[in-house]
Amino acid sequence: MTVSSTRFPRLRARSIRLLTLLALLLSAFPVLAQDWTYRVRPGDTLWDLGGRYLKPDVPWAHLQAHNRVADPYRLPPGTPLRFPIAWLRVQPAPARVLAVRGAVQARLGDSGALRPVVDGERLGIGTHLITGADASVTLAFADDSRLQLREHSHLRLDQLSRYGHTGMVDTRLRLEQGRSSNRVTPAKGPASRYIIDAPTATSSVRGTQFRVSAGGQGRMAATEVLEGRVQVGNRRGERLVAHGQATRSRALDARPDMPEALLPAPVLARTGLRLDPLPAHIAWETVAQATQYRVEVVRADQPEILVFARDTADTTMTVPDLPPGLLRLLVRAVSADGVEGLDAQADFEVRDQPAPPLTVRPVNGETITSPRPRFEWSQVEGAASTVLQVATEPQFLQPVLEQEGRGTRVRAAEDLPPGDYFWRVASRDGSGHRGRFGQPVALGISDAPVDPGLQPPQAARGQLTLRWQAGEPGQRYRVQLDKRGDFAQPLLDQQVDQPEVTLKRPWHGTLHVRVQTIDDDGYGGPFSPAQQVALPCRTCYGAGAGALLLLLLL
Repeated sequence: MTVSSTRFPRLRARSIRLLTLLALLLSAFPVLAQDWTYRVRPGDTLWDLGGRYLKPDVPWAHLQAHNRVADPYRLPPGTPLRFPIAWLRVQPAPARVLAVRGAVQARLGDSGALRPVVDGERLGIGTHLITGADASVTLAFADDSRLQLREHSHLRLDQLSRYGHTGMVDTRLRLEQGRSSNRVTPAKGPASRYIIDAPTATSSVRGTQFRVSAGGQGRMAATEVLEGRVQVGNRRGERLVAHGQATRSRALDARPDMPEALLPAPVLARTGLRLDPLPAHIAWETVAQATQYRVEVVRADQPEILVFARDTADTTMTVPDLPPGLLRLLVRAVSADGVEGLDAQADFEVRDQPAPPLTVRPVNGETITSPRPRFEWSQVEGAASTVLQVATEPQFLQPVLEQEGRGTRVRAAEDLPPGDYFWRVASRDGSGHRGRFGQPVALGISDAPVDPGLQPPQAARGQLTLRWQAGEPGQRYRVQLDKRGDFAQPLLDQQVDQPEVTLKRPWHGTLHVRVQTIDDDGYGGPFSPAQQVALPCRTCYGAGAGALLLLLLL
């Protein structure tokens, strides 16, 4: 009686996995039978080389016999010595976390507890990485190969080892969900491997740049090659995918598709492209056969580190905020089946100088009854003017007001309808360059009539509050106030846990303010540039003055 395999789906799936594993093992045997070649250097001896490269249970005499060395005490420099791969010392080589963006978690094995992933930590064999929405993590392996795991992705680290000091590294990864981008260091010997096992195919390389998609949600898995060549295959066959091509993998029991050309890089519209100052405005021309586009910003010196990513069906985008430094914009077209094309790119720099001013008023969360409020800030050394922005959302994607002033205060040039707003300021230097904007300050505009009998709360009278931008979790702050500006004998020198300090009986006149960030290990960073604050006379603090709130961006 013939039994259909469709009646036993679990048995069939297990058989497929076993056959795939057997194929990988059989393909590894020729590698293990190969030799790694070393060139003798002056002063080398067989026992020193054996101790450095061979497994502890392999004596150096085996090396002498394998290479037919007549005199082990005399090794002419430049002589090739052959080391069988199976004899070489093998050591664990954990992956290093280069950068984390958003919510990224890890666990060991299938049943371990999930925990957050942090920059700089080491991840060993068996680690399972999970990225959330708008999240990514960048890993560096023992040979400095890099992997960027994108949002909504699952990755397992199946093999992370190196062959002693030979430079050969064996890296094997399993992409169960989502997408990864890979930049692989050229192989340094026959045992070097970089393999990504996706649900329907395996991609193996010896030095190249490529992307892998695990498929799912109606889309096929795919391998997209940006540099070099990638071998993509499963038990049904293999495809060699060259630069500028992609192959789709429909199922584990179907050979990967014939390679096809990637969609071309979009043409950036220079007339609609503004990368500096922020927010950046990006525009590009439509690409035929594209259903959407992927926009990324990466570090120019380490393009595997992602700092911004969005998918869009439009051909324009506004990027609200980016970290300072040399950055690179990437825009690529995406086909209907999810295959991503070649990148259009443009490098640019985000500078954080001149520093933004301290905001004075309106204070955070204050409601103003005037449709044209007056905004005030402190004077920043080296700033020729200040740029004010007002928006209805904290990202400032579409400011409703933007105006520039040369003093430390300005009244809105036009009426603002009642509603909730955010305002922020940035400094512009004498050459016209605008620095980064400071932290958004919430503001409400109300058309309700003013109650003439309403008085400020007693607790707010004669009170000065300084607030600055929060640093990293666990950091403390040291704040100093000084009347002369040299901080030789400051009026206030205090450490606080939160990014603010309140003084119940402030001084009058002009004060100089600076703040230092202190890490959890006690290391104190440089003080922020000193900024000036003009305080009214003491008797002015009572009736109607309320609390004076300052915002300092470090």
